[in-house]
Amino acid sequence: MAHTPTSRQATDKHDGATTAIADNQPNAVELAMFHRLSKIIDPELGRSITDLGMITAIQATPRDAHPSTFDVTVHVELTVAGCPLSKTITSQINSAVESYPEATLIPHIEVSAMSQDKLADLVAQLKAERRQNPFTKPGVHTRIFAIASGKGGVGKSSVTANLAATFAALGYDTAAIDADIYGFSLPRLFGVHTQPTNLNGMLMPVVSWGVKLMSIGMFAGSERAILWRGPRLQRSLEQFLSDVWWGSPDVLLLDMAPGTGDMAISVAQTLPNAELVVVTTPQPSASEIAVRSGLVALQVPMKVRGVVENMSYFEHKDERLEIFGHGGGKRVSEQLTHALGYDVPLLAQLPLEPEIREIDDSGRPAVLDPSGKLADTPLAAQFTTLAQSLISSAQ
Repeated sequence: MAHTPTSRQATDKHDGATTAIADNQPNAVELAMFHRLSKIIDPELGRSITDLGMITAIQATPRDAHPSTFDVTVHVELTVAGCPLSKTITSQINSAVESYPEATLIPHIEVSAMSQDKLADLVAQLKAERRQNPFTKPGVHTRIFAIASGKGGVGKSSVTANLAATFAALGYDTAAIDADIYGFSLPRLFGVHTQPTNLNGMLMPVVSWGVKLMSIGMFAGSERAILWRGPRLQRSLEQFLSDVWWGSPDVLLLDMAPGTGDMAISVAQTLPNAELVVVTTPQPSASEIAVRSGLVALQVPMKVRGVVENMSYFEHKDERLEIFGHGGGKRVSEQLTHALGYDVPLLAQLPLEPEIREIDDSGRPAVLDPSGKLADTPLAAQFTTLAQSLISSAQ
């Protein structure tokens, strides 16, 4: 007759986690489940749920009438009650239990929240690892692209949003910061209407369409005017970098404010490893000013990675209409190459399409289909080429 485990818990030495043990005898199913659950990564913290202490007990009870069949109860403690990603975590736990190949397992997930003391200890541990800007530490491999423009109205934020969504859809761990404090746009472009989760003073970025996001607009509201000067602007960027748990993203995009003001200087000082991507439109009035945003690299330790010409043409009855003229991106590329002494290529010429505005304004980046995959469109293909050229270029 199969032996029924008691609910007594013992401490498994593996990762210091706690696992249910039956009558002083390790239960093979329980230990196997712990190993399988250790591969589940918390979407916000980027750590294994067992490493974070979220799995507090696993109990496997055999069904006497059904050989090799077990009821498996997994006790889960989320970081906060009502965690927005709890369904994602519990769904992955269910899948890990049900897909066990050696027996038939029926999962039962019991969810609760960590005590304040346990949460405080976890946050203290995480903060101890992040006492400084995490993106300037030795050994960090995150590629940082600051998307800049000389003036507003050239579609810089739309380029940032669609580029971030493209990176995420291609499988890169992607983060984006709305560094345009006065003209924040990313929450609207990603359909975000919630605030970041606050874990005892440490913020979790909001995840939308696969991208980790942070914007002052999530706190201020879309109608509020932000009246900040230089020092406070720099402090806001520093907080977005050091007080937010980003994990270890492959790519970080910054949607910069237009021009060469305080925020451009702050980014250069705070993220000297950032690479500048200059967005312009074809007409001379935009391209001449765009050159200035790239010339910031002469005064600060940033490299200009390339130029993106937006609204280059409008497709009409198989004819390309150059509504805003032509050649702006090429002019910016050539002038920056000459001034900086290294090649600053024209990376992309993106079309003017009403559908981009309509889809972006709906809260979904235009490069994605409704399921979140890259759309089968020329625009998505152009952004894929742009993303691949950026990530494959030498830093």
